[in-house]
Amino acid sequence: QVQLVESGGGLVQVGGSLKLSCAASGRTFSNYAMAWFRQAPGKEREREFVAAIVWSNGDTYYADSLKDRFAISRDDAKNIVELQMNSLKPEDTAVYYCAAHSNYKDFEVIIGRRGTMDYWGKGTLVTVSS
Repeated sequence: QVQLVESGGGLVQVGGSLKLSCAASGRTFSNYAMAWFRQAPGKEREREFVAAIVWSNGDTYYADSLKDRFAISRDDAKNIVELQMNSLKPEDTAVYYCAAHSNYKDFEVIIGRRGTMDYWGKGTLVTVSS
């Protein structure tokens, strides 16, 4: 059974940095794509794509508005996916979710344009204070 456990969220001031981690377990993820999505307060029906990485080859994808400040990476040895967030803004306040999709070629799903990822974590809250 796939488990995704996020950590690293918390309170940070505007302009600060935070690194989120997602510990993945339950199977081999070599053919998977891993992604981060976020859901802002009051927008429970809007889960926004943040970034994704293909586990096997390290290809990355970003939301255009975030690619200059956020970076996704993976640690094969530890089965961890990380999201480095820099120059944080109040509008980055959200619950951040780690997700996994078993078909890394399913681009439209991975970047949130259609359908849904196969597995989700429970999320970690990031609050950026001004």
